[in-house]
Amino acid sequence: MTSQETSSSLRADLQAVADLIRPGEKVLDLGCGDGTLLRYLMDTRGVIGRGVELMEAGVLACLGKGISVRQGDLHEGLGDYPDQTFDTVILSYTISYLNEPATIIREMLRVGRRAIVSFPNWGYWRCRLSLLLTGRMPVTADLPQPWDAAPRARPLTVHDFEIFCSSNGVRITRQIYLHGTHRISDRYAKNLRATTAIFELR
Repeated sequence: MTSQETSSSLRADLQAVADLIRPGEKVLDLGCGDGTLLRYLMDTRGVIGRGVELMEAGVLACLGKGISVRQGDLHEGLGDYPDQTFDTVILSYTISYLNEPATIIREMLRVGRRAIVSFPNWGYWRCRLSLLLTGRMPVTADLPQPWDAAPRARPLTVHDFEIFCSSNGVRITRQIYLHGTHRISDRYAKNLRATTAIFELR
């Protein structure tokens, strides 16, 4: 992404994450993919960005965008960073693929002053209805991936994540809910209405 590209170039969930980032922050993006979000933040917010990505294609794409990226497994890569190295650590659309999410979240909050986590919500009403009517595992509106496609995700809902944070002593300081590209209120039936959830953690 070049500096001439606008925010409309970003997916709605990535734009919502970007809106939480302050100018000049040090940002670590875990599972950064092709570096689209980091490049946007570097161009528009002047952040110092770093990425960690497992897939070689993503690493090469990041390098092509001029992004400092490390190839590796998230379960192994965070231990090399000292405490409070970053202002913000981002985990976008990746938590459902982790074997040890509690460990990763703790490490994110160790190396960063805050963490931002986003994921597609399998509690969305269409997912529930699809399972009820078809008897098959649904796919979310924002992550249309069959259950047997690699890498395989472990479905979670907004309510699941809230319970997870409470049981692991993680404080939720901000919540953003999207229905497609539109933000919705977090006060009414968010687990039924949201296709994507974004949490700021401390």
